[in-house]
Amino acid sequence: MLWPLAILFGIALGLAGGGQLSNLARLKFRWPLLLVAAVALRYVVIFSPLSRVEGAQYAYALSLAFIVLWTVWHLRRLPGVWLVTLGGVSNLIVVLVNGGRMPVDATLAARQLGGALVQRGHIGQYVLMGPDTRLNPLGDWLSLGPLPEAYSPGDLLIAMGIALVILISLHRTPESEVVPEKPSS
Repeated sequence: MLWPLAILFGIALGLAGGGQLSNLARLKFRWPLLLVAAVALRYVVIFSPLSRVEGAQYAYALSLAFIVLWTVWHLRRLPGVWLVTLGGVSNLIVVLVNGGRMPVDATLAARQLGGALVQRGHIGQYVLMGPDTRLNPLGDWLSLGPLPEAYSPGDLLIAMGIALVILISLHRTPESEVVPEKPSS
């Protein structure tokens, strides 16, 4: 839920500041289907019955790795994407050191999925945060008011990065419209 809100926030800020929505259509990505597939895999693993299948956490970790690789590949092409990369790396690290699972704060986990994570200890790509999980400060322990999910600091960096990329993109002059200056003699 956070990423779609970040997209809308970036568009709203960009338009309010005089940006042009048509600039988004002119963005050129390398391997866009890789990003679409990685995000789709992430959502399938999180929101489908696959989340209850043992081993799904590795597909989740793989989707995070592909998202990070895609953003690294676009560091020079998309100003602001470095923030998405930083958040993705943060999430990937905590997931990898916890066997492919993201630690979730027990209080926040009790509010989600009918408390199933608290009862089972782990579901798909999530594990209940505790003394046996590592890098808990990078896990899902943040609550954002009306949004019911638990978020990690990496999730917030990704959301801010998405909004920033869109904001900057709405204000960028497309490369095809930049007129090179004639050298003076």
